[in-house]
Amino acid sequence: MSVAVLGTSSHAGKSTVVAALCRALVRRGIPVSPFKSQNMSLNSYVTRDGAEIGIAQAVQSFAAGLEPRADMNPILLKPKGEGISQVVLLGRPYRDMPIAEYYRESDRLLDVALAAFRRLETEFGNVVVEGAGGAAELNLYDRDIANIRLARALQLPILLVGDIERGGIFAQLYGTLRLLPDDLRPLVKGLIVNKFRGDPGLFEDGIRELERICGVPVLGVLPYASIPLPSEDSLSLSDKRPRSGAVRVAILRLPHLSNFTDFEALERQVPVEYVMPGAPLGGYDCIILPGTKNTVEDLAVLRSRGTLDEIRRARERGIPVIGICGGYQILGKEIIDDGIESSSPGVYEGAGLLDCVTRFRTYEKTTVQVRRTARPVGPILSRMGEVTGYEIHMGTTERGADGEAFDADGAVSDDGLVIGTYLHGLFQNGSAIRALVEFLYRKKGLEPPGEAWWADSHAPGGGDPYDALADLFEAHVDMERILPFFTNKR
Repeated sequence: MSVAVLGTSSHAGKSTVVAALCRALVRRGIPVSPFKSQNMSLNSYVTRDGAEIGIAQAVQSFAAGLEPRADMNPILLKPKGEGISQVVLLGRPYRDMPIAEYYRESDRLLDVALAAFRRLETEFGNVVVEGAGGAAELNLYDRDIANIRLARALQLPILLVGDIERGGIFAQLYGTLRLLPDDLRPLVKGLIVNKFRGDPGLFEDGIRELERICGVPVLGVLPYASIPLPSEDSLSLSDKRPRSGAVRVAILRLPHLSNFTDFEALERQVPVEYVMPGAPLGGYDCIILPGTKNTVEDLAVLRSRGTLDEIRRARERGIPVIGICGGYQILGKEIIDDGIESSSPGVYEGAGLLDCVTRFRTYEKTTVQVRRTARPVGPILSRMGEVTGYEIHMGTTERGADGEAFDADGAVSDDGLVIGTYLHGLFQNGSAIRALVEFLYRKKGLEPPGEAWWADSHAPGGGDPYDALADLFEAHVDMERILPFFTNKR
């Protein structure tokens, strides 16, 4: 059997509950696969066979002890702006579509999603399904292939998750339940209150009141916790808070920022701030240009708000500048777009900090896992060694006089302080984080962190976050009332 985890809103914690439930089941010897029919996110992951899926489903598959695969997220929407998204179907780019056109294909897309679910169910026996956004979006019921239409087709028991941190938990859960279609409401078998801060004993009256008005048991109250799992989408950026430290790293918060999960391991080591275009960059020790779903448009924003000039001035002061994927393309001399990346074909001047040119000629996308060795150029790359990650990009970049940053990838300035690479996940490698952090400390005349600091549990390679998540879940949620929804046989 299987279960569906739906939410009262986006960012209620559905992805985390699914990951926790997957690990809790696997630890009991119950095989299980995660599944999300439709995900809208610019944080994505490349599977071993080159399919692109949402990062949350990759995280959930790791929690389940599985290799990620396209069936776990058969439809991925990557917003490009102005109501248009790139549709990634079964891991491959399908086409850019306005939302109205996408809705007209709901029937066919639902069939694709159901077929993917059935394949997972046949192989693993159990599937934990994650809904998308809020389950009670009345105006979308006829085309909601992530919640209502999927739930109606699958007829699975439903766990409904609400976010108490945002307030209004009674209205969230009761309102969502009452607004569900009459035929689906009986499928809701339990409520989960998420992100509770403080003494849970103070909410016992709240639990009783929820059960009274909803007529559905509250299966648990999950406390707010900071377990280092990658964020699902841009809503998580609002949860990030600047902190103080010996060095400061600026990551440009591009309008079409993608895969900011690349830097979440780095965030646990040094203060990282997501800086809006136009804000001053004078106080930072390193500047990172992250990935973007629309390089041409974000380049124009950086130019119009004076950020390209800020980056060039930082470079003149000897501040390291690092570009990942779209950020790498922006650091080059120019971008030539044949109308693939944006609606306006043309030649666009880049930052000019690297001698390279990017061309967008076809709709084809590079999606591949890679293992690369950093070239011994400059004080940062020379200490990285071998790193792993993945590429997700359109366009090809041709280097000029600059050398490679990694074998068969990227570009680096002669002094090694301007680095461009297509390697997503670079700063999820401990060696890359350490090479950058130690350089930044030494550049300021500070002693880099010692071995004891790196060996601490918050550093890369610490304890298993999936087990920690499952421990938390099982301590606060009544698993015995959830287990009957699953079978331990394939």
